[in-house]
Amino acid sequence: MSEDGKSIQVEPILLSDVGDALLRTRPFSGTAVQELLGVQRAERVIAKAGACIVESGAPVRYYWVLLEGSMYAERPEQDGSWTRVRFEQSGEGFGEVPLLTGRTVSLFRIFAETDSVLIRFGESEFWSMMACCPAVRAVVLADVAQRLQTYQVEALHREKLVSLGTLAAGLMHELHNPGSAAKRAASQLRDNLLRLQQLSLRNAAKQKTPEQLECMRSLLEQTIAGCKTPAMSTLEQADAEEAMAEWLAAAGVENAYSIAPALVEIGFKPKELECARVAFDANSFSDSLNWLEALVSSVSLVCAIEESVSRVSDLVLAVKKFAYDERMVGKEIDVHDSLQSTLTVLGHKLRTRNVSAEKIFQASPSTLRARGPGLSQVWTNLIDNAVDASPDGGKIIISTWTEPGILAVSIADKGKGIAPEVLPHIFEAFFTTKPQGSGTGLGLEIVRRIVTQKLGGTVDVESEPGNTKFTVRLPVT
Repeated sequence: MSEDGKSIQVEPILLSDVGDALLRTRPFSGTAVQELLGVQRAERVIAKAGACIVESGAPVRYYWVLLEGSMYAERPEQDGSWTRVRFEQSGEGFGEVPLLTGRTVSLFRIFAETDSVLIRFGESEFWSMMACCPAVRAVVLADVAQRLQTYQVEALHREKLVSLGTLAAGLMHELHNPGSAAKRAASQLRDNLLRLQQLSLRNAAKQKTPEQLECMRSLLEQTIAGCKTPAMSTLEQADAEEAMAEWLAAAGVENAYSIAPALVEIGFKPKELECARVAFDANSFSDSLNWLEALVSSVSLVCAIEESVSRVSDLVLAVKKFAYDERMVGKEIDVHDSLQSTLTVLGHKLRTRNVSAEKIFQASPSTLRARGPGLSQVWTNLIDNAVDASPDGGKIIISTWTEPGILAVSIADKGKGIAPEVLPHIFEAFFTTKPQGSGTGLGLEIVRRIVTQKLGGTVDVESEPGNTKFTVRLPVT
């Protein structure tokens, strides 16, 4: 009888015909055939090298004892490949795990590595041996325990590799935004420095009085310290920019409405520029304010680069802490500043997509005590997704408020919304609705993990066409 034409031959035999050969195997060592009550018959299998004696997905029917030769097993992987996981030599038994664990089909496929001779027992014969022969039973159960332990160790190792892969993919996802922002800011800074140099040369041609020099020195000091200015809501910032632009225009400053936002962003108010208006004549005052704006813009770009590099350092530190399982000391974090920093890092993307950000900062106090740099990752992913979901020329709305013991932040967009059938899956790792190559499917999974596991908060989503809102609630301690 041949199972596949040439490579495998199967013949029924009396167990007494192979009694001596079985005595030389580990499962039947010291066990005479006469002791195997109720088991008189088996099958002898002769397999040529390369023959597959068990297919993956085939019904589980036999316990095997290898008399001569060697065998190996392969496990299927998700990508369609096969991994060699086990090797059997003559004198060993195998196939007991699926029979004892109740598995109905084989997970592995098993090949003859060399020309081999095997004895195979059907299920009824296997259970008869387990019932009548304590020596065989002890060996089989010891083999099961060893194999299951090996499977568990391998499964744990594979889980660690999956976690490492997820961590690496998430790190690459997180590093992209600050890295790109730093690169763009450096490019803009180069152009800005050329403009600053031209304005400086034009100003240097005019002799300065001590009053003018003292005024410019104080403005310069304030500019250099401007990275840490408090964040403002959209309404507060718009009012401040309008007041600054009107004051500059009334003073005859060239480009008043284009330079006002930069001066406000770094913390200047009209009264702080009054010394320059008094000390300089009209033309010199306009040149001085444009020079100051070029300097302010350069400092803002340096701040953006510093923020981006700091974000990269925080991410590397987070990975290092993860790897060494260290505890991070809790610290006070101003959520408004954290949100403003993220908007600064993503500012180029908002401008490219022509998307505006409205800030409604009503949380008071706006600080909470938390461990690690995870908040910036949360805001980066949520705001980045909101920008992607917004139509060209759209608007995202960032709101903060307080509840008893809770600081809440919502980020909303006016996009087409999330389909009801997709909504339950959005926090799953590697699930994405973005086109292939433009999304990793990790952003929202990272958000959920940081908010719920690291910060002890909750994240909820509401979505309908024209309004999708993610709400993060964090305990203040």
